[in-house]
Amino acid sequence: MASATLSTPVSKAVNPRKGMPKWVWALPPVAVLALVFLYPLALVVQQSVRPDTGGTSLTPYADVFASSAFREALGTTVWLALGSTAGCLVLGFALALVIAFVPFPGGKAVAKFIDVFLSFPSFLITLALLFVYGSVGMANGLWTDVTGAASGPFQFLTTPWGVLLAEITYFTPFVMRPLLAAFSQIETAQLEVASSLGAKPARIVRQVILPEALPALAAGGSLVLVMCLNEFGIVLFTGAKGVTTLPMLVYSKAILESDYPGACVVAVVNVLISVGLYGLYRVVSRRAGA
Repeated sequence: MASATLSTPVSKAVNPRKGMPKWVWALPPVAVLALVFLYPLALVVQQSVRPDTGGTSLTPYADVFASSAFREALGTTVWLALGSTAGCLVLGFALALVIAFVPFPGGKAVAKFIDVFLSFPSFLITLALLFVYGSVGMANGLWTDVTGAASGPFQFLTTPWGVLLAEITYFTPFVMRPLLAAFSQIETAQLEVASSLGAKPARIVRQVILPEALPALAAGGSLVLVMCLNEFGIVLFTGAKGVTTLPMLVYSKAILESDYPGACVVAVVNVLISVGLYGLYRVVSRRAGA
């Protein structure tokens, strides 16, 4: 029996259906970003050029820049941010060194606690310091009980140094976290070889550990600097007299003085400083990695 061969007609090639352009997939996140962030920011910028007298004018900027309160707040914000960042870098590097390279019981638990600490609100740390060093805190209470004095000697929390201490206490773990990650990548063989060649611990830290930690220090330091520039809760809860930062000035102008154009001007300046510092950090980190 002869087999029959069935032939099927060759169909014309059909062009595959073209998918949607790639830019379409970017529309949803861009729309959410514009609605949640860009639109409120645009309203702030718009309000900053709308004085109470009506119309559009740069008068609010001229008034704010000419005021001594703004200049003092700007100077206070900058020096507190720089001082806190420097303190966090030094303290964070020292503590990270101990946790990473000095074996002691509970070292892993301390490292895990740092991750939990990052989730704490800033005002919680400030309240803890107030319970210890406040005017009616434990330290002053112990002093008055022992000496019989009317008040204790610890009154620094209501000064700029109290704000500085609170910010260093709260932001130091933000430096330690990237440092611990960087130290975990260092091979112990390098440290053992350097030690066997007679290098002292200080030299090992300076020539072996510190070069590996510089990118992490730059990342943690830049993050702390930007966060300190925008910190509001710590300054508010310490109740430091005469310590007015840019965020506090925004609060006082908007809530206490009802000067909304002036508050928006200060807010715009604060945003520009933060974005400028972030851009500078990106340029420096890119050149360092090149």
